[in-house]
Amino acid sequence: MSASGVECPCCGSVTRMAELRVQGRAGRLGARMTAVVVDGQTGKEYRAPTERDDEAARVGRDELAALYAEVPFGMPGEPTSKAGVGASRAFSVDGYGFDSWGKLFTDRQLLALGTFVREIRAVQEEMEWYSEEWREALMAYLACTISKLTDYSSAVCSWHNGRETFGHTFVRFALPMVWDFCEVNPLSASTGGFRGMSDWVARFADHALPATAAAPPPEVATRSAIAPQPPGLDLICTDPPYYDAIPYSDLMDFFHIWLRRTLHGLSPETDAAFAEPLGPKWESGADDGELIDDASRFDGDRTVSKRNYEDGMARAFGRFHEALRPDGRLVVVFANKSPDAWETMVSALIRSGFFVTGSWPIQTEMQTRQRAMASAALSSSIWLVCRKRPKTTKHGWEAQVLGAMRERITEQLHDFWDAGIRGPDFVWSATGPALEAFSRHPVVKRADDPAKLLTVAEFLRSVRRMVVGYVVSRLLAGNQGAAGDLDDITTYYLLHRSDFGLGPAPAGACILYALSCNLADAELAGRHDLLVRGRRTATTDPDDEDADTGTVSGSDVRLKTWKQRRSRNLGRTASDGTGPPLVDCLHRVSPTK
Repeated sequence: MSASGVECPCCGSVTRMAELRVQGRAGRLGARMTAVVVDGQTGKEYRAPTERDDEAARVGRDELAALYAEVPFGMPGEPTSKAGVGASRAFSVDGYGFDSWGKLFTDRQLLALGTFVREIRAVQEEMEWYSEEWREALMAYLACTISKLTDYSSAVCSWHNGRETFGHTFVRFALPMVWDFCEVNPLSASTGGFRGMSDWVARFADHALPATAAAPPPEVATRSAIAPQPPGLDLICTDPPYYDAIPYSDLMDFFHIWLRRTLHGLSPETDAAFAEPLGPKWESGADDGELIDDASRFDGDRTVSKRNYEDGMARAFGRFHEALRPDGRLVVVFANKSPDAWETMVSALIRSGFFVTGSWPIQTEMQTRQRAMASAALSSSIWLVCRKRPKTTKHGWEAQVLGAMRERITEQLHDFWDAGIRGPDFVWSATGPALEAFSRHPVVKRADDPAKLLTVAEFLRSVRRMVVGYVVSRLLAGNQGAAGDLDDITTYYLLHRSDFGLGPAPAGACILYALSCNLADAELAGRHDLLVRGRRTATTDPDDEDADTGTVSGSDVRLKTWKQRRSRNLGRTASDGTGPPLVDCLHRVSPTK
């Protein structure tokens, strides 16, 4: 497999990816067993499948139909998210014909999962002497076991060659196409088996129950964020949707369909929570559901999708403002490397009457997770603590606000740097302290033209430029003056070279650094001839630019060496008299050294 298509190992003929999608949507993609993993005397051993193995993998459709006749809602036939115009590239299985959730499982996996669901539902009859509370709790734990089992029992689970073990479906927040997958034996004691899944749930219960024994009983409610909230709250802590980053509602459907079948009839609360076949989505014509900038839900209209997200965020924050006590706090957890996402979120906060009083970058993501190892994903979340802005607060002035921002941010940058925060995390870590100055005013007027306002985008651009200036000064041994004299292109070069050297760099980080230097990555790759784009080879889905299972597709960026920059005008003064970037001058004289 590669980004262009599939090459036959026997004759060398190539079938292009577009043709594979056509064949998949026509129902002509199949699966063939290629290897069987067994326990050997010195570890795992691999052998070719036998006729008995192939026979064991075949399950009759009549057998499946009879099984699912005993399971509420029958065989999983609910539709998967559509891969259309504006759809998330993290969810592309529909493009290959996997247009229903049942198609993401082999017949043998459907047989195993359906049997476990049926038998777990029968457990209720064996618990007649338990109280209703205990029955519901135990069924809920068993339902979690089913969720973990399905994560290891789909046709998009990869085999981890290095550790020789099963990979699960959601190594990250996506459902890409996988061309060779492994099928776990759910009755075994190996990774992915039901026994191991039950053990994980039990271990969590052993830990959580004593830890919360003295805590007051919580009040749990299922309520939309844009619905009226109970008044008089002291604190609201929210982890809002990350703009267009992750289609959570689409991904949760993978588990929703099995939980719905397992828990049906357990209680009025569970039946209400799983009343609909799929999770709630804010789509064209709807007024509620998951809030995300996904144009595929609005007939491919990106403008409508973006406006819907912005308005929805403002409405939700407005509800929080109404519900909080005058001295209450709103805590917003945000981790997104997109400037547009930050501008939207900050605009919604200010528009709703909040101002930032404190912020901290907190490392919330595992560094060993697949996505963190091969992309520009952030490892820290920014925690913003907000309060209600007094209604009598007047507008601010650009010079005053920017001055307060610089004073506030300088001390924080020292602390963040000493704490070891680097890369895109460092850039966004400074956003919180900077907002403490900007968000204190409902609007900030420009000094040169009071009729115009300093926008959130312009303010955050100033913050990013100050932060990269600080980073460069540290790279230059603390020489702030030298860093301030550097041109934008040389500043970008130093940032990129410091973080990634001359090796491949994730495109997301490069885009962020370019924006922070008032540049566009397209200009750096084109007119300035500083970057070259590459593409990693693919053994999973070539549509998936962020896939990260080791040998997967994705785009990366590299700095060009001086030998690769061959423009005749490199390092020369432009026709309009503009002097050349310092890095261009250095690269021009390099061959003479």
